[in-house]
Amino acid sequence: MREALALAADTPPGDVPVAALVYAPDGRIVGRGVNRRDADGDPTAHAEVEAIRAAARELGTWRLDGCELVVTLEPCTMCAGAILGARIKSLVFGAWEPKTGAVGSLFDALRAPRHLHTVEVHGGVLADRAAALLGDFFAELR
Repeated sequence: MREALALAADTPPGDVPVAALVYAPDGRIVGRGVNRRDADGDPTAHAEVEAIRAAARELGTWRLDGCELVVTLEPCTMCAGAILGARIKSLVFGAWEPKTGAVGSLFDALRAPRHLHTVEVHGGVLADRAAALLGDFFAELR
């Protein structure tokens, strides 16, 4: 999580500072991503999606079996779907997102009992630091 929090500093100006890393089963970082929605004018350019795309390119497959995704903010519904679609083994996230979080805050899209694939979830890791990063960003906007 510390590496993801440091990566959030690379988020383009104006974009919410969220970062994600994909770790291969051997512990290598194979995908990095930051939120780029405003910078790219792309509603799908969330940190998780960017990191998953990078990992798929690096590994040469969309099946990210055995990989772990670390992200500074609880994923939204779209990102939860991408995590399931990529067959990510586990998710670690920092701050909870009470407005759009789809991994426990609003509902739990990853651990629904009828999915063909299940994801281990560890939420709230360094949540205070992740929330402070977001709080600082939004305080500057006001």
